[in-house]
Amino acid sequence: MIIKKFLDSFSLIYFNLKNYINKIYQNSNLYDKKISKTYSNTFNYKPSPHLLSSLIKYQKKKYKIEDFSLESIWTNNINSKDYKKLNNFFWFFSLDLKSSRKAVQSLIVSWINNNNKYDNRSWDFDLTSKRVISWLSNHELIYDNDREFKIKFDSIIQKQANHLLNEIKNSKIFENKMIGCAAIILTGLAYQNNKIYLDNGLSFLRKIIKTSIDNNGFPKSRNIKQLSFYLKYFILIREWFKESQNKIPEFIDETIYYLGINYASIWQNIKHDILFNGNYISNNDEFDQYLKRFNYTFKNESKEIAGYAILKNKKIILAMDVGPSPIGPQSNDYQSGALSFEIISNGKKLISNSGYFANKQNKLNKLSKSTALQSTLVIEDYSSCSFKKLKSLGYLVDQGLKIMNKNIVFEDNYWKISASHDGYLKKFGSIHNREIEFYPEQTKFVGIDKIVRKNKDKNVKFDIRFHLDPDSKVMKTQDNRSILIELENEGWKFSCDKFNINIDNGLYFGNKNSYKENHNIFISGITHETEQVIKWEITRL
Repeated sequence: MIIKKFLDSFSLIYFNLKNYINKIYQNSNLYDKKISKTYSNTFNYKPSPHLLSSLIKYQKKKYKIEDFSLESIWTNNINSKDYKKLNNFFWFFSLDLKSSRKAVQSLIVSWINNNNKYDNRSWDFDLTSKRVISWLSNHELIYDNDREFKIKFDSIIQKQANHLLNEIKNSKIFENKMIGCAAIILTGLAYQNNKIYLDNGLSFLRKIIKTSIDNNGFPKSRNIKQLSFYLKYFILIREWFKESQNKIPEFIDETIYYLGINYASIWQNIKHDILFNGNYISNNDEFDQYLKRFNYTFKNESKEIAGYAILKNKKIILAMDVGPSPIGPQSNDYQSGALSFEIISNGKKLISNSGYFANKQNKLNKLSKSTALQSTLVIEDYSSCSFKKLKSLGYLVDQGLKIMNKNIVFEDNYWKISASHDGYLKKFGSIHNREIEFYPEQTKFVGIDKIVRKNKDKNVKFDIRFHLDPDSKVMKTQDNRSILIELENEGWKFSCDKFNINIDNGLYFGNKNSYKENHNIFISGITHETEQVIKWEITRL
């Protein structure tokens, strides 16, 4: 433990020193000279802006550039969020094409004059990537036969692409790497005589696949949001190749295929957001329309994918997390909810996890990673994984867990998902085993949670929580053995004969960076047995 803390401290010192030296270098004339090396190539391929409709929320109302106060746009004091929106230029997609091209060009020239040399704020890796994509994609608003402007524009695009090439290896966030890679590739396709951007961009794209996507085409993070994100960007890059009449690399087609069949399994087959490991309500219907419009069709009938078991019929969906915790940077959005589950009945969440608070600057982010906010078992109020905080990435898994004894049965009249995890083995000498059975003819779920201990010298306290949708209503029966759940026009009964059951208040993070109050049912007890069995049932009335 002491050696580990020493190594962690040494790594932090090294990381901070490296960043400090890099900042000095980036602000030097030497770096400016390096990234200012551009090529006298012509802006040949002009990408269609509608290709980004899976990423950009287009507004029905279009604004004219004349509606903005251009004289003071770069000098106003604005908060960090608005600054990023202003400097990534994605708001260009909301401009009316009838806007004055001269006014748009004047705005870009003004930005160049104020930001021609690297500045860590306006040249942030993510901002620069999005700005390059936006400027190239909005060429109809920007580009014309003004020779002087074309020289400035082509030069600043390539200068920013040079910066991205230099910094992509230092970016710690996989999503940012992906956007940066897309911007570099688009620059290479737009300025076709120069293969430096295209070849390097494709090389970095292969590295992203190798480092962050597993052999089955699912992100190693097991993050459902990241799966959709990667699929959107790989398809975007493929459409750029297709539209520019360049040969599409085979590895891009292959990656899209595997990402796509995973997306079909985790979303298209069920049309519901399951709240595991960094996921929150997103509603991918618009993306599905995008896929249909561009003729992408994916199918997958697997019952388990990337550690998510999903069983369904026309009325019921049972989903359970039976996957291990990711490691390293891949775990920055992981929630410690091993063997947590969700039940969806007729399109409504009966049992839910609490969702994810994505803003890493907010203390609710760490709270939403807690095992207690998932529908699973907690021992002594500890989470099944421990986390450590890194300034650049947030909370990463420090002590992870493995999954054992996984078994999935899916028959017409009987479903079962069972597995064990060792997240409590080191601290409490305990293995958690969960088995959930479903009997479709009776519309009844039977759950068995086991705590298997190496020894019984010390009693341990446990809680099993079942989180509910904020719209659910609950009431305890007079015998204190059952809890009634009202879910819209459905009635359900939760029961557990041998242990105390109660209703507790909680927080629901299903909607991005917001919360609501909700209820959860919990079973609590203290075990001194070598094998403690807790049986519960959920039955439709």
